Amino acid sequence: MFDTLSDRLSGIFTKLRGKGRLTDADIDATAREIRLALLEADVALPVVKGFIANVKERARGVEVSQALNPAQQIVKIVNEELIAVLGGEGRRLQFAKQPPTVIMLAGLQGSGKTTLAGKLARWLKAQGHQPLLVAADLQRPNAVGQLQVLGGRAGVEVYAPEPGNGTGDPVQVARASIEHARRAARDVVIVDTAGRLGIDAEMMQQAADIRDAVDPDEVIFVIDAMVGQDAVRTAEAFRDGVGITGVVLSKLDGDARGGAALSVREVTGQPILFASTGEKLEDFDVFHPDRMASRILGMGDVLTLIEQAEQAFDSDQKEKMTAKLMGGEQFTLEDFLDQLIAVRRMGPIANVLAMMPGMGQMKDQLAELDDKHFDRVTAIIRSMTPGERTNPKIINGSRRARIANGSGVTVMDVNQLLNRFADAQKMMKQMGGMMGLPGAGRRKATKSPKNKRKGTKGGGRPRTGAGAGAGLPGGFPGGMPQLPPGVNPNDLGGQQGLPPGFKLPKIDFNKLGKGGDGRQG
Repeated sequence: MFDTLSDRLSGIFTKLRGKGRLTDADIDATAREIRLALLEADVALPVVKGFIANVKERARGVEVSQALNPAQQIVKIVNEELIAVLGGEGRRLQFAKQPPTVIMLAGLQGSGKTTLAGKLARWLKAQGHQPLLVAADLQRPNAVGQLQVLGGRAGVEVYAPEPGNGTGDPVQVARASIEHARRAARDVVIVDTAGRLGIDAEMMQQAADIRDAVDPDEVIFVIDAMVGQDAVRTAEAFRDGVGITGVVLSKLDGDARGGAALSVREVTGQPILFASTGEKLEDFDVFHPDRMASRILGMGDVLTLIEQAEQAFDSDQKEKMTAKLMGGEQFTLEDFLDQLIAVRRMGPIANVLAMMPGMGQMKDQLAELDDKHFDRVTAIIRSMTPGERTNPKIINGSRRARIANGSGVTVMDVNQLLNRFADAQKMMKQMGGMMGLPGAGRRKATKSPKNKRKGTKGGGRPRTGAGAGAGLPGGFPGGMPQLPPGVNPNDLGGQQGLPPGFKLPKIDFNKLGKGGDGRQG
């Protein structure tokens, strides 16, 4: 959603790089371009004015004028101001001291309230709660049926005493659901209310009546992030007519300009609690202002990536893989398949890679990534026998043809997978060697050839340069890194952070590829 804004801001910051000092004219020109970028992204005008005023005031302050890199300071200021616009620190749901906690959802028709009710119920269940979904949208055709389907997928009970489709009293359904939740020991009640195509007095009155009937702990307004400024005006109307306590952004995976997402917190004064990024029930997460600002500025979102990885990789799988590495065991195709399946659980691979810093500059390449390639790799590995997965070296020509026929691919595809997997095995072995793990990265001792090249030992291997470090466990791919002329390696890092009285040992970097007595290691 924020791709266009991210590209504009990246271009603005690129122009600042290389400048050792920023003049008032530079700051004014930068602020002008940022203002245009925000307005083109459909951010509300009052929000833009306040944002630009804060950026200009801070850019002319001491933190920029005395900075070694003023351009980076400007980026830091814009990042911090974006976080402030998005709400500063994220707020969590307020739970009732005496259950059940009642959460009322409000919003226009088509904003994604019913789908979000299912997502929220699934998320709460994963947090250890026992939620109850209440079908109080009795106006929209098949709204009750849709909520029942979503509840079944989420594994959550749905309270739906009325069929809907224009019949039944939504206020009575909402009131009765509280007693039902107490009897069924449900600690959270999520009330899905009716929406309209536009704001009208009847809808507002019905929402206010449901609010009075259930006395909710949270009134969450679901805003369609693709609507633009009209969504912000609708949020203001609900805030004044019903009284909202939080906002959920839906359809953040769309291609709209994203101005509503940047404006709603500042305009309504209510925090953004959650963000919905897709149609699946798992496409839902807590909203973090700092992470969203980081994404907008193309800095990635490493924390969310780590959280998704922790959910995708179960603890047993992680312990098994760690034990294998620590024991120096071979990385097999079975392990590779487990890792691949876990990565696929994290969502589309393009979305996963987009969270990594610097990947914002590779949007075109990410757009070309096809998840079907990973499905083909999975099919190839599953067409192998257990013995072939453990020891791919036994896969000869006839076996490759059988695997290709069984997985619906060509023999060339099988060959490419096996070649890439062999490279992955070498990399895992080198990683184990660099970590000092037993049995990993070891090299067989070889006799030095009789004809040695002049100026070298051990069969012509140079003491420094590209081959240095080859005698270390696992070696360094490409050899030891070279230092600039005149730099003493023993001065790097100094004594910072070391205990008092502790001295760094002097290291002869020219002997890193040898044993302590000059022999080859």
